[in-house]
Amino acid sequence: MNTSLTRIGFIGLGVMGEPICSNLARKSGLPVMAYDLDPAPVQRLAAEGVTPAQSPAAIMAGCDLIVLSLPSGEVVERLARQPDGLLAHLRDGQVIIDTGTTGVDTTRALALECSRRQAHWVDAPVARTRAAAIAGTLSVMVGASETLFARIEPLIATFAEEITRCGEAGAGQVVKILNNMVLFETVMALGEARLMAERAGVDPTLLFDTLTKGSADSFALRNHGMKALLPGEFPERAFSVRYALKDLRYALDMAEQSGVDARGARTVQGWFDAAIESGLGDRYHPVIGTLMGGQGA
Repeated sequence: MNTSLTRIGFIGLGVMGEPICSNLARKSGLPVMAYDLDPAPVQRLAAEGVTPAQSPAAIMAGCDLIVLSLPSGEVVERLARQPDGLLAHLRDGQVIIDTGTTGVDTTRALALECSRRQAHWVDAPVARTRAAAIAGTLSVMVGASETLFARIEPLIATFAEEITRCGEAGAGQVVKILNNMVLFETVMALGEARLMAERAGVDPTLLFDTLTKGSADSFALRNHGMKALLPGEFPERAFSVRYALKDLRYALDMAEQSGVDARGARTVQGWFDAAIESGLGDRYHPVIGTLMGGQGA
């Protein structure tokens, strides 16, 4: 089996994919080829030495490590299984790394199919913000064997500062999906707390600042709470309600399969549905906090 990695292919140059690809191109020491339906990010990355590819098939033909940064597990599975897709061009020894959030069942099925053909499917979903992707300080949760993890960890380190091997195939997705579920539930609680403080005559800024000094402190508080809920900033090119709902549904699927009564997650789902019905589906997901008092953003 081929054990050397000599060229990186990258598919999906969106909000997170473009900066991840940029870090790989600048820091990995390997040539990088990239493809996206939108030519603009491909053209921007060409200035950093990234070679444009005409199709995913060209990526598969020319690269031995392929990184995916796609909007959903459904898109990942379609790209993998379509007639001219990833699996149709899979070669012995190739490694495919999925940095997006994809359902656990889909991930494990693709990993099994690759292993039967002497290739590798790695789930390595990323966490944190676009700013972290640009800075190369993402957190990545990996599902892979110990041997394969040792091979790919230095490449992941070009765009991440926290890299955790969570177990075998699918384990990275389990941890990432639950990470997001906890985040969404925390953001919901922050939205409730902000509005309750305001209506009780306490400055929400003082509330959140004080919470950072106590047991309620969290990443969600310091970022989603203080940088989005307090100033009321919910941009469209951020982690939107629609994308958040997609990830939350993966968590609810896991809850159903494991017999867990995930009431908190279902409550968040209700707020996400309400946001979409209110025309806020493309806004940054903490926007649900603006609906709790009966008023839109």
